[in-house]
Amino acid sequence: MTAATGTPGIPVTPGIPVAPTALGPVNTPVTPEASLNCGVIGNCSYNAMVDKSGNIVWCCLPRFDGDPVFNALLDNSDNGSVWSVELENCVKTEQFYDPNTAVLRTRLTDADNHGIEITDFAPRFLSRDRMFRPLMLIRRIRILNSAVRIRVRVRPRFDWGRVTPQITRGSHHIRYVGPEQTLRLNTDASLSHLLSESWFLVNKSLNFTLGPDETLNEGIEDICRRFEKETINYWRNWSRRLALPYEYQDVVIRAAITLKMSLYEDTGAIIAAMTTSIPEAPGSERNWDYRFCWLRDAFFVVRALNSLSEVGTMEEYLRWLSNIVASSKGGHIQPLYGIGLEEHLPESTLDHLPGYRGHKPVRVGNQAQEHFQHDVYGNVVLGAAQAFLDHRLLNRAGVAEFALLEAVGEQAFRVHDQPDAGMWELRTRARVHTSSMLMSWAACDRLSKIANVLELPERAAYWQGRADQIREPLLRDAWSEERQSFVESLGGRDLDASVLLMAEVNFIDPMDPRFIKTVEALEKTLCDGPYMRRYEAPDDFGKPETAFNICTFWRIDALARIGRKEEAREIFETMLKARNHLGLLSEDTHPVTGEMWGNFPQTYSMVGLINCAMRLSAPWDSVI
Repeated sequence: MTAATGTPGIPVTPGIPVAPTALGPVNTPVTPEASLNCGVIGNCSYNAMVDKSGNIVWCCLPRFDGDPVFNALLDNSDNGSVWSVELENCVKTEQFYDPNTAVLRTRLTDADNHGIEITDFAPRFLSRDRMFRPLMLIRRIRILNSAVRIRVRVRPRFDWGRVTPQITRGSHHIRYVGPEQTLRLNTDASLSHLLSESWFLVNKSLNFTLGPDETLNEGIEDICRRFEKETINYWRNWSRRLALPYEYQDVVIRAAITLKMSLYEDTGAIIAAMTTSIPEAPGSERNWDYRFCWLRDAFFVVRALNSLSEVGTMEEYLRWLSNIVASSKGGHIQPLYGIGLEEHLPESTLDHLPGYRGHKPVRVGNQAQEHFQHDVYGNVVLGAAQAFLDHRLLNRAGVAEFALLEAVGEQAFRVHDQPDAGMWELRTRARVHTSSMLMSWAACDRLSKIANVLELPERAAYWQGRADQIREPLLRDAWSEERQSFVESLGGRDLDASVLLMAEVNFIDPMDPRFIKTVEALEKTLCDGPYMRRYEAPDDFGKPETAFNICTFWRIDALARIGRKEEAREIFETMLKARNHLGLLSEDTHPVTGEMWGNFPQTYSMVGLINCAMRLSAPWDSVI
């Protein structure tokens, strides 16, 4: 076989399947039991998850919704794929982010207090007047005091773990060849030690890059050091421009960086979470693929970042949203799309994967793309509204964009009183959901406000009239005298946390007695101590077992609005303790064990952290 590209004259081993003996003892787990005590790195092109021991347990390439080349989060058996760095006789692990960055450090310490520090990051910085965000994962290993023995196992797989790559080697790189993509590991570590997965003594820093099958154009240590410095500088400069609350600053910065990493910058899509099939509760089979762009979730992400004066994400998202609006031609809009604007996301299960902690099924794709969820039109208009109002934007929206948005508003009005699957995506039941009708009102209300800004008085009056036609029946028919609360559907009686959004979108004065009674009724029925479930009625899978974090944050916000701010603070402090050691949250919290469940990190939950911190913080002028 000829020499590998970039290493002329150096023979390489022909591509051969990895032998089972090269992967360690059969049935030996590649990592400890899977956990959401992980850090996340990313650069708006891809993301990866690193557990507390320094194992890369999840990384989809070449996109957020791509093949997980490291999948130990869903399969920690010997068949799983992982990139681990082990320290001999390790007795202690620590993990933390460099302050105000997405650069993650994991320290492993042995019984003699010797150890290593692993630095993981995805390069992101400005280069040649554009953002440099390669599909390159960089790991650096630094010796903390004296020489130690380590073992490095790099075990990517392809096709959701079904394909073991062919391996070839050059003088300083290893190639993992799959049917759809080839990954190249560049390193200054011994290739023999890596391929044999043997323990070896290390007394100097080591550098690794994993990415496309391309030759580095400079020495690996130089490039890794420079990329680390540039990436740290990028994130610190990005963070220092945030308009932070006085209190909870570190909470907000970490949440904001995590939301930024959920942006797929190539198209502007914002994913709901970085994972698939982490169950909402153990054994529940509520396992979903969240690596797509829900218009509902994306709106709340944009709204939260806008509140911090970070409008860049909104500008990127509006590119993606404009394509959705243009292609809908005033008709049906799906609740979610692929990050590349894909409309068809067929749902299937992968039976060969054991799932997170053995909880099947593992799902790919999401059937919700087939649903009619009528709140989507309000989310579109709300997501775009600031583009007409914010004078900082380089390309503010105008009359032409308003005309496209009006078509969305017309669809919102057409369907506002029609049954749908609702925002909780019920698969076997359709009703006229309060939350859907509420967002249809919001679409019309915001279109009226935009028309006023554009000095279009006739259109402003038209859309105000539409909003008023929705408002009256919604206030009347969503109220239950029996329950003394707004309820989940018109004429219904079941309680649902989503009605708390009435105050957030300015549909009702939070001091309205009906809203206050609603908060009280929801607390009595849906709360397990500080935590809040989504709804009380059984769904397709029975009654929800875990608390839905965004609902708890909605409760906190509502309590603060109605004057119960100290109670809101107490619950918020509980939610801060529910985060993992790095300040990240999943979708759900178990009210008894306090464990995180559901996909991770969940953008909705990180949004809640920002919104409540902004709501509860003392103002800056109270202390300076």
